[in-house]
Amino acid sequence: MSLPAALVFFGALALLVASGLAGPTAWVALRRARVVRRPFADGWREWLRARMPLYAELSDATRLRLEPRIQVLLAEVPFVGCGGLVVSEEMRVLIAAQAALLLLERGFGFSALREVLLYPAHFVVDRAEPGAGGVVHESRRVLAGESWQRGQVVLAWDAVLAGAADAHDGANVVIHEFAHQLDQETGRANGAPFLGGGGSRGAPARRRRQQRWAQVMNAEYRALQRRLALGESGLIDPYGATDPAEFFAVVSEVFFERPDALAEQHPALFEEMRRCYRLDPRSF
Repeated sequence: MSLPAALVFFGALALLVASGLAGPTAWVALRRARVVRRPFADGWREWLRARMPLYAELSDATRLRLEPRIQVLLAEVPFVGCGGLVVSEEMRVLIAAQAALLLLERGFGFSALREVLLYPAHFVVDRAEPGAGGVVHESRRVLAGESWQRGQVVLAWDAVLAGAADAHDGANVVIHEFAHQLDQETGRANGAPFLGGGGSRGAPARRRRQQRWAQVMNAEYRALQRRLALGESGLIDPYGATDPAEFFAVVSEVFFERPDALAEQHPALFEEMRRCYRLDPRSF
């Protein structure tokens, strides 16, 4: 290995170790450093510019942070075609690029993620849900995506394309489902993802962050439910009123795709999301 290559390699290794959510093990950091040392394919950039307008709008500095995270996701996460779909490299790159937005300041991977399952179009799932008196109700739903606690993200390719095609409509199924993955890293999705360690300030700082998050998110969630009960529309999609986990995922879509509107209409909510993701999409 030449001296310049060695400097790049070990610099990347140090960056990966320092910036991991809880610090990846040395061998994971080493493996990731090797991955990001490879050139980012020009063909990948062409696909992203064609399919994902937001990628083309990013500053050079933001793209330089995004691309290594795309590489790591592609190297570590299997993509499995379902319903007869053959998953192409372009499909994998487009999904990884959108998911990597959530990682820009949170590390290089989703700790619980095991695989991505991809259907050609919206898919049907059957659900058995317990009701009053122990009665089980069967239901059938058509979905664009799901995130499972055991480490799978399920996506519909037609929904992935639609979400990537409009960078500012506040609707993106990849961002939504991978936000659930962040939420599920510490257990069942409940709208309370890991917010950070609190640094040298320790446990009291962590508690204050968690309390502030809970207060703001709960207030905004209840406010959304009240607006919907009154028949009022707004910036946040009504699906966010389903439960706190869906609220966090829906607001994540708006945060990345309509940050100016979220900051103007819901400043406290925007600030909590900014602290959670450790970035401000208005400066992309």
